[in-house]
Amino acid sequence: MENTATAKEPINSDMLISEIISKYPDAVYLLMNCGMGCVSCPASQMESLTEACMVHGLDGKEVERYLNVELGLVEA
Repeated sequence: MENTATAKEPINSDMLISEIISKYPDAVYLLMNCGMGCVSCPASQMESLTEACMVHGLDGKEVERYLNVELGLVEA
């Protein structure tokens, strides 16, 4: 999945979910693919990727890597 965003800053687990989605709209589908079906909930405005992963029982660093690779922000 290729992202057409001009900013190519890799995602890090401290970024807010809302910030990730704002910079990389394709991340919505990737997060949902990880089991985060509530990416549009109000908590996403103040929740970091690490916090959201903890709530969903996921490893934040694994999800961070998955997003960066799938969005073409880092090499696999």
